[in-house]
Amino acid sequence: MRELRFDRNGSSPREWRSYSFEMPKLLIRSIALGLAWALVACTTQPATRPAAAPPVNTVETEIAPDASADTLLTDVRTLDSTIVVEMRYATSNNFTGAPLPGYLANRAFLRREATAALARVQRGLRSQALGIKIFDAYRPVRATLAMVDWTKRVNRTDLLKDGYIASRSRHNLGLAIDCTLIELATGRELDMGTPFDTFSSAAHTANASGQVAVNRQKLKAAMEKEGFVNYDQEWWHFSFNVPNPLRFDKAIE
Repeated sequence: MRELRFDRNGSSPREWRSYSFEMPKLLIRSIALGLAWALVACTTQPATRPAAAPPVNTVETEIAPDASADTLLTDVRTLDSTIVVEMRYATSNNFTGAPLPGYLANRAFLRREATAALARVQRGLRSQALGIKIFDAYRPVRATLAMVDWTKRVNRTDLLKDGYIASRSRHNLGLAIDCTLIELATGRELDMGTPFDTFSSAAHTANASGQVAVNRQKLKAAMEKEGFVNYDQEWWHFSFNVPNPLRFDKAIE
């Protein structure tokens, strides 16, 4: 308790009347609690959600000249030669059973920005003795059209409707990549539960358990850390974003 004494004029130390001031303990606790919550509100940032995957089909635009592709697309192995490339559509080892037009070499190209991001992914995985293996990257427009034609020939246009095959793909922009994880020492692919290009719910990224779920999330986390976004219906498919993207049809050679 603190005791203050004043005279009638408030200027003499002579005792005239004593006033006692004691703040109730409950009020003190209430003020302290309020200040604590105010501090939390000021310093806590709202939780951020992962970026949503872009639409399966891109906006229809004119095809850019090959000269633009030469300037904007980069072979991913020029930045990191430890990235393994196995371009399935350059071979018959894909869902159509034949090489697709425009795939003339086993080389993976992406927009320069995406290539740099992928090199960072590979660098980050190296500490876990893991690396990236690419099944597809930039895809010429003519190859996408060949996929659409295949769905019509075999009566599987449901794959277009269900979002497994795009008629205007982000691969045509050099902004999508299909990939998996491998052990760097052996080249062995990690178990992802389904093969590449499985057109069913079994390939949906979240539709997994046990070690398969762990492996899928490990790939997803590594890619998303560097700006890639997973397509939730395909554990292997990731896209990247740049302003004002262009469509290309330059052959891969």
